[in-house]
Amino acid sequence: MTDTFEKTSWSWQLSQFQQQVGEWWEYQFYRFERAIPELPSGWSISPRLAEFLKFLFWLVVGLFIAWVGWRLWREFSPYIYSWLNRSGNITDFRVKAPSSEASTALLLERSQQFYRQGNYREACRCLYLAMLQQLHQNALAPHKLSRTDGEYLQLLRSSVTPIQPYETLITTHEQLCFGNAEILPDNYEQCRQAYREISPD
Repeated sequence: MTDTFEKTSWSWQLSQFQQQVGEWWEYQFYRFERAIPELPSGWSISPRLAEFLKFLFWLVVGLFIAWVGWRLWREFSPYIYSWLNRSGNITDFRVKAPSSEASTALLLERSQQFYRQGNYREACRCLYLAMLQQLHQNALAPHKLSRTDGEYLQLLRSSVTPIQPYETLITTHEQLCFGNAEILPDNYEQCRQAYREISPD
């Protein structure tokens, strides 16, 4: 019986990559030190000032990375949000559901069921989906997988009044997807009132 050995593994490749990055960083730091002119004899920087400068450097680097991350998030969040919409079961329901009043009624019924169970997040989500179904039925905003909440708002601001009920439902949905805030019965009541204002019944 012969033993078989893995030629490579993810952990080994990761450790190799970390080692290469560390070596590259040391080399760059060494080059930087060599490029700095030597201080005159008898002149030195106090250790406290050196620590402060090091802290300042890392603070600037951290702020720069945070700024780049924030810019990337602003640029790519619509695509991430679209992907999240496609991967959610309930959100898929809105796209798969036929354009009929029955599907809107089903969503409203599910919203009530979730509310009675104390699941206010899903109850609010069902009201949001019912709103989207209604917009689709009225040809104000036909279903489109890639459309984000921000795009829905932009589209609705130019075509419906009042906009406030739609904003309530859409901003609550954004909190469901991106925020960590707890959805309370008050949030559900606000969403239900907003849906009543836009519902023709």
